[in-house]
Amino acid sequence: MTTRLAGVDFPNPVFTASGCAAAGWELDQFFDVTLLGGVVTKSIMKVPRSGRATPRMAETPSGMLNSIGLQGPGIDAFLDNDLAWLASRGARAVVSIAGGSVEDYAVLARRLRGSPAVSMIEVNISCPNVEDRGQVFACDPQAASAVVEAVRWNTPEATPVFAKLSPDVTDITAVARACVEAGADGLSVINTLLGMVIDTTTMRPALAGVTGGLSGPAIRPVAVRCVWQVHAALPDVPILGMGGIRTGLDALEFLLAGASAVSVGTTVFGDPTAPLRVLAELERALADRGIARLSDVVGLAHRAPEPSVPEAHDPPGDDPPGDGAPGDDPPGGLPASRGFADAYEEQT
Repeated sequence: MTTRLAGVDFPNPVFTASGCAAAGWELDQFFDVTLLGGVVTKSIMKVPRSGRATPRMAETPSGMLNSIGLQGPGIDAFLDNDLAWLASRGARAVVSIAGGSVEDYAVLARRLRGSPAVSMIEVNISCPNVEDRGQVFACDPQAASAVVEAVRWNTPEATPVFAKLSPDVTDITAVARACVEAGADGLSVINTLLGMVIDTTTMRPALAGVTGGLSGPAIRPVAVRCVWQVHAALPDVPILGMGGIRTGLDALEFLLAGASAVSVGTTVFGDPTAPLRVLAELERALADRGIARLSDVVGLAHRAPEPSVPEAHDPPGDDPPGDGAPGDDPPGGLPASRGFADAYEEQT
């Protein structure tokens, strides 16, 4: 069940989601990460970063809120340890990068340039967990375009660049189009939604950072809607879909909306084997529907339904009128020619 994203073939369409499995070390304790389509790393920045203050996570109905704030080791340690480990394992690495300026992204792209271990770059321009909301480049088409152009300019042509979009915008297709026009080879849809939880015991925000990113099953309908809208606007642009996927049928929903591959994220915190389980369930779901090739189902929900012949119905009044014969009597033996009130009085 292979899939192709911007000219690169992947053995299957199930990836990890950035921020939920670090660089795959932890998941590799439970299964061989090389069995996945790809490992999307946690977003890496130029220098080590401690992230936001604690508490940084809160449970929500059908999901969770996080305010990690892009904690990470920085690009040097990432190259020496995480990316080197992924390469040694033979995993397909999709490296997520984040920055506070256009130049930050350009520097990161140059540092990754030439590394054969990088299968794809995901440009995180939509993280809601930054103190300066002005750094959420995906909320403005021009800012998003500037970042993508810088990354594309500093990345080998053979390495796909995907821009990760935010649902927290009025028109996600406007940002998507700006990214593609700036050189993005594909789009990751979607990042978390900006949310907030207030602790009713302390009567204060539950997160130290006040707001955080909402993920999990609660956001799946929003994510499917965004994938649908982006695919409708840009049908030839490959989409890596994500947002609350827990089962193979959830993944199938994203494919039907227009994604060519999916990322499994929050559910791994409760079930570390979820990505492989989702892959097996997706394969079974496609087989049950007689679909042999993954590409046959991508965007299928956008197509007009197959025409069908409606069942024939007897036109109203087509029944012959009753003539008082025994066969015309309704159940209970009441004559059809008599009124309901008369029959009721007779029986009572």
